[in-house]
Amino acid sequence: MHFNFNKVKKLLSFLLFFCTITAYAQINSYHVFFKDKKGVTFNPYNYFDVKAIERRENAGIPLSHPTDFPLNEQYIKAIKENCTNFEGESRWLNVVFIKADDQQIETISQFPFVKNISTPNRELRTLAGSKDEYIEPSYDSFILEQQLSTLEAKEFKNANLKGKGIRIAIFDAGFPNVDVHPAFNHLRANNQIIDTYDFVKNKKHVYDYSSHGTSVLSCIAGIYEGKQIGLATEAEFLLARTERSLLEPFSEEKDWLLAVEWADKNGAQIINSSLGYTKDRYFTRDMNGETSLVAQAARIAARKGILVVNAAGNSGTDKWKIIGTPADVDSVLSVGGINPYSGYHINFSSYGPNTKKQMKPNVSALGHVVAANKTNISETYGTSFASPLVAGFAACAWQSNKTLTNMQLFDELQKSSNLYPYYDYAHGFGIPKASYFTKTGSKETDENIFAITDKEGIISIVVDSALITFESEISNLNEAVEQAYMQNLLYTHISDSTGFIKEYNVIKISEVKPLQYFRSDYTKGDTIRFHINGITKEIKI
Repeated sequence: MHFNFNKVKKLLSFLLFFCTITAYAQINSYHVFFKDKKGVTFNPYNYFDVKAIERRENAGIPLSHPTDFPLNEQYIKAIKENCTNFEGESRWLNVVFIKADDQQIETISQFPFVKNISTPNRELRTLAGSKDEYIEPSYDSFILEQQLSTLEAKEFKNANLKGKGIRIAIFDAGFPNVDVHPAFNHLRANNQIIDTYDFVKNKKHVYDYSSHGTSVLSCIAGIYEGKQIGLATEAEFLLARTERSLLEPFSEEKDWLLAVEWADKNGAQIINSSLGYTKDRYFTRDMNGETSLVAQAARIAARKGILVVNAAGNSGTDKWKIIGTPADVDSVLSVGGINPYSGYHINFSSYGPNTKKQMKPNVSALGHVVAANKTNISETYGTSFASPLVAGFAACAWQSNKTLTNMQLFDELQKSSNLYPYYDYAHGFGIPKASYFTKTGSKETDENIFAITDKEGIISIVVDSALITFESEISNLNEAVEQAYMQNLLYTHISDSTGFIKEYNVIKISEVKPLQYFRSDYTKGDTIRFHINGITKEIKI
């Protein structure tokens, strides 16, 4: 066979040229921000659900704010005619999300109404898949009891506070079998699931994909075989799928933004987001409550009267260590995890503060819980489940006083917590307590349970021997946990003059011997705080 090498050479040159052209024609994702909303009209009574209007009026928020106005239709039309794919729009940020090639984006950049164009950073990572097989309903009843008793669930129950009248939106990766699962029979029977939307697939059906959302919903409102899993069993729900279970593209932040606007429109008063974005998309310096797209969305949601509750994250044992976004936002109630057996920080729960040195997490709840899976209930781990426990708690607390604004409730939730006014970057203010809102069950505390002496440059802490429990005196697990939660744990931190914590510890007190601190080890303006059994004391350097 005879080969014409000149023809082959020309063919190879053509293929190389074609591949080069194809590479240059690569399609990328873009955020196109508009300069204005000229010529648009907006009627809030035609747009908002009645609950959204009630929420705004209660908080003194204008019903007709420019961020709620629709985008200019002519601008959108021009973009759609010059992009490969139109993927959504945000009223709040006046931005459209598109895919386009280089030539198309160059054309779009010349439009006089375009303010700027940004490109999402770092596109994909792979997550571990979840198994879908039947899981035996085996769990430790102690865990189920603790996840509610630590929040003083009986106080809410006795006051008939079950979240009635409060609407909660949940953003997650799917809600398989929520439409048939027995843990949600009461929600379906009473039409408490108000609306659903899958922002990944752009359709209404969300009862598929990852069971993470099913577990989260159960920690807010589940009841299984007569056993209560979450506190807000009479709340209303908006279920939004914003996450893919196997891949983590940047579009999930876009979907989170679209979901929060949808939740706002449909009257959500609380959003639970057991989601977070960290090392696969950002640097630790970006955890400042402002940089990420979801941080910007969460900040606006808070300004519109919504209480945003977000898991702190599970990076406590990773190199990343700190909270993810949007838990980094100052106006987001970020929730850390507690070990049900020790009563303090569970090792994987992410630490604060954010990079602006603002305190995070704000509060905590159990990070080892019993929750619904696709078929029944079982034990699971993560701040993903501490967050909905607190979201359900918040719904009951809000029901007790509906005149509160979202940020007033935010403050009250912090004040209700078991460590308040002490705080640190592992626990925040601790675990919220229902008795604060029901005004019942409160215990008198003894200021003399520990004493501070300050002599000759040595600060000594002496704890009342009645609080000290030795291991030999503990007869069962419940008693051991009660001691851990209530008595022989001393929390201590050292903060500078700005309030930034330089060091903090949890110390198990097992002897009467004083703890000593030397003034010479600290800087003028520092404050050393100590907390045990509901009492906080401090020494200023």
